[in-house]
Amino acid sequence: MIHPFEMPVLSSTMTEGKVVAWLKQVGDYVKANENIVVVESDKSDMESECFHDGYIATILVATGGKAPTGQVIALIAETVEEMQQVQQNPEKYLGNLVPAAQVPSTPVSPEPELVSATPVHNGRVMASPRAKKLAQQHHLDLAQIKGSGPYGRIVAEDVLQIAAPPSRSAPITPVVVAVPPATLPTPQPAIALGSGTITPLNTLQQAVVRNMLVSLTVPVFRVTYGITTNALDTLYQQIKAKGVTMTALFAKAIALTLTKHPLINSRYTDQGVQQPEGIHVAVAVAMDDGGLLTPVLAHADQQDIYTLSRSWQDLVKRARNKQLQPQEYNSGTFTLSNLGMFGVEQFDAILPPNQGAILAVGASQPEVVALPDGCMAVRRRMRVTLTCDHRVIYGAHAAAFLQDLAKRMETETQSLVL
Repeated sequence: MIHPFEMPVLSSTMTEGKVVAWLKQVGDYVKANENIVVVESDKSDMESECFHDGYIATILVATGGKAPTGQVIALIAETVEEMQQVQQNPEKYLGNLVPAAQVPSTPVSPEPELVSATPVHNGRVMASPRAKKLAQQHHLDLAQIKGSGPYGRIVAEDVLQIAAPPSRSAPITPVVVAVPPATLPTPQPAIALGSGTITPLNTLQQAVVRNMLVSLTVPVFRVTYGITTNALDTLYQQIKAKGVTMTALFAKAIALTLTKHPLINSRYTDQGVQQPEGIHVAVAVAMDDGGLLTPVLAHADQQDIYTLSRSWQDLVKRARNKQLQPQEYNSGTFTLSNLGMFGVEQFDAILPPNQGAILAVGASQPEVVALPDGCMAVRRRMRVTLTCDHRVIYGAHAAAFLQDLAKRMETETQSLVL
């Protein structure tokens, strides 16, 4: 039997993938659940596993090539004879696979199904290891999840759709198109245009573009607040030798304040306001090769500042090496964007998709301020701007959150160390 190997879906925003490297070659024997290819999604490089035992009969997308998610990029044959037949005429087998690939993996039903339609093999639910791990993390029963992978196999995206369903419409089902084997592609040159050039966007930059276009449909408003940072700066000087970062301090302060203002941590859906189970602070990080990633500090309110700092340093390191797992950059419930480190005094941040708010942090600078007794003094002050989804959050909610955040940074800094 001939099995298709398709371009996998590695994140909820991924519509196209790039083959970074084939770990196996034509003629190699592979086992089910064995990784055979490294794929670049919109935000990371991840290994993808084979679903069947057999021989790699042909590779349809060479290293460096791109393909839409769901497109067949290799064929797996169960026997040597079948492998030889495929190699003689791969188009014949691809033609047989097209009708099946075009059939929606999940039939439309007006009533919710109570009986699982998940395929079972030898008494076990067919699911990828990543899907099993995600289901365990979100306390989901795999038997109640319909798979969209080959032959109904449950993949990570199926679990993520239930754990954190996107509010936007589902992506269009890609059509399988046969791509003939090719040699290593030549890197795309810049395109000449008049007196200048155009450099094609990489996969990460294209993902940022899609996310920003989605944000244009959201009605937002912004609230700016001034915070005195002398106490926070003093605390930072006391504990930075232990590996504490200012980013971790900001994230901890935000997370603790969100526990008092859960609405700021929620998001709009077509069914109503969704309140997540935890507080997961995403922090914007600029990548060296262009684009933007938002590594997530999960349950930031429940971690001590030292553990949070170690987690952040590890996330940044793996983000720059493109080694983050999807849930490590797409599970944020609130986002922090800090340009203060570059000396930016104040700015407005664009609201990320599927979140209710994002905080833009400016630089802390000395200012002359009037004290309650009428005297003048110099204090370090920074301006933060909260961008909110007005469908969920109103002005009074935003102001109350910023007021409590300022109080925690100005007079309750010791709570950040606990």
